[in-house]
Parts: sequence; structure tokens; C-alpha cells
Amino acid sequence: MALYKSAQGKTVDMNALIAQNERARAVGNMKVNARGDTIDDNGKVVVPVTQKVGEKYQKTVGNRSAQVNKKPVSQKLEADKPSFKPNPVELTQEEKELEADYDENVEKQIAQIKAQETQK
Repeated sequence: MALYKSAQGKTVDMNALIAQNERARAVGNMKVNARGDTIDDNGKVVVPVTQKVGEKYQKTVGNRSAQVNKKPVSQKLEADKPSFKPNPVELTQEEKELEADYDENVEKQIAQIKAQETQK
């Protein structure tokens, strides 16, 4: 934006005017200032506009490299690891026999299907 002349002939610098009033409470019921920061009743910034834009961008892109993270990399890597380690379970003798019978039955069925296909 540049310098503008008012109806009375005065020059108005719009950039300076915007910069001067960007922290002022915006008119309306959204509880934001002119920059777009979310503010409380006293005018203190609760959520800055840069954080809001970063979150929206993160949802849109969905790429890990584009996500805004405040954690150091070492903590991030530890958080990505699974929190549990499954314990190997030992099968009982009955379960082992059932599993062996199941494997044999499946192999027989596969052989029968192949034999039927070759006969056709």
C-alpha cells in the first residue's frame, strides 16, 4: 500500500496506520485483534495468529516435514516408538497339534483344488 490522499487533501500512509493499530481489539464478537490473534477479555494474546496458521497448514498438508513441532527431535523420536513390547507366547502341546493338523488339511485342500483345475 502506498500513500493516499484523503478527501480533505491530507496524505495518509496506510502501512503506518495498519502497523500502529494491529494490536487493537477488532470490532465484532470473535475476540481477536486486528492481526487475527485470539485475545482474552483484557486484550492479552492467548493464541497468536502464526500458531493458528501453522495448525491449519499442518492439517491441510499432513506432511511430517511441514508440521510445526515445539519438541526437540530427540523427544519426538522417543514419542514415535511403541510404548509396549509384546511378550512371545508359548503354545501348549494341544495347540501345536491343532496347528499342525490345520496346516496339513490346508495343504490337502490346495492339492485337491490344483488336481481339479488340471483335470478341466
